Amino acid sequence: MNRPVSAPPVRPAAVLFDRDDTLVVDVPYNGDPERVRPMPGAREALRLLRAHGIPAGVVSNQSGIGRGLLTETAVRKVNARIDALLGPLDTWVHCPHVPEDGCGCRKPAPGLVLEAARRLGVPPGACVVIGDIGADMGAARAAGAAGVLVPTARTLPGEVAAAPCVCPDLLSAVRLVLDGRPGGAPGRGDHLEGRRGPGRRPAGAGGATGPGGVRRRS
Repeated sequence: MNRPVSAPPVRPAAVLFDRDDTLVVDVPYNGDPERVRPMPGAREALRLLRAHGIPAGVVSNQSGIGRGLLTETAVRKVNARIDALLGPLDTWVHCPHVPEDGCGCRKPAPGLVLEAARRLGVPPGACVVIGDIGADMGAARAAGAAGVLVPTARTLPGEVAAAPCVCPDLLSAVRLVLDGRPGGAPGRGDHLEGRRGPGRRPAGAGGATGPGGVRRRS
């Protein structure tokens, strides 16, 4: 009697992370490497990807540059500190523009994901983007990549409900990716472990604000 053969997991060609509140604790417009603190599970998540030979990169909105609050040099120094704490990432791509610039790189536009995939030499559609807000999922969708949301205190309930796949923490997200089960288009992730349905919100969601009481989006 023939037994059904299970297909092997479809693992991504690369995993692209948002930076602030995904890999490291968000410090608004941070230009000081000494203030960098890894998010829980970040070291283990990256170590796991390296053990499986999957490249990892960062795609990050850094509008503090366009606002005159940061310099390119300061951003690169912070990134270098993250490399030192977590191990070197395979590529770093950031958008320096403010929303009013209407660029094609600022998430949720696809430019950062497309550029990171180009630098890594992989198809964008073979990548997974892991982030904490809807703009990260929008960038993944626009680039044809899969997306996994890891909510934090600044993630809105609507962003959780709309996400293709939701995981409670970074390490769980990477394990899910390695199982070959990340979400793609909205709705595809409904069956996945850790998915929260509409109307449910992660602990602490929806209330984080930046300077002046405005909910910050870098």
